[in-house]
Amino acid sequence: MSEFIKIYPENPNPKEIKRVVDVLRKGGLIIYPTDTVYGLGCDITNTKALEKIARIKGVKLAKANWSFICADLSNLSDYVRQIDTSTFKILKRALPGPYTFILPGNNNLPKEFKKKKTVGIRIPDNSIARTLVEALGNPIVSTSIRDEDELLEYTTDPELIYEKWRNLVDIVIDGGYGDNMASTVIDLSEDEPIVVREGKGSLDIF
Repeated sequence: MSEFIKIYPENPNPKEIKRVVDVLRKGGLIIYPTDTVYGLGCDITNTKALEKIARIKGVKLAKANWSFICADLSNLSDYVRQIDTSTFKILKRALPGPYTFILPGNNNLPKEFKKKKTVGIRIPDNSIARTLVEALGNPIVSTSIRDEDELLEYTTDPELIYEKWRNLVDIVIDGGYGDNMASTVIDLSEDEPIVVREGKGSLDIF
């Protein structure tokens, strides 16, 4: 059975953050808050954890379109090819914030994602998510948790999330109520930005 850990976004407790990071390093799965909906995540470098998430989501790992949660823009060069100045300016204006940017991947991608030409990058405006990534030392691979209830596409109440997911993950973080609107997805891998999905993030960044 998983742990249910309360972490306050205003000032994430280093002890609790360390507990979560230790679980991530051992290949554990976590559900954690972002600036949009709650996410299901694991350490990007742990193949077994990635395979577990793929099984839960019912997808083949090689075909999975998951986001890489980064702490700040300095993480980008780890997995993204060099980007031009105009693209960087868009990222700088929008992040941290409720956006997923699709960017051209480089040769350092973990082997599970080597065949992918692009990656989805998120830097959420949520101190819990970013503090976890900083403490872990590399991105968290993340996917939104969906709710079967058609009226409520995303679960927002951490206690209800725990009830539903406690047998599938190792930790559910209670970081307060989540949003029920997903991130805005923008493809910056081509010459012109393409809006793939309009979500919480405003399009006024252009």
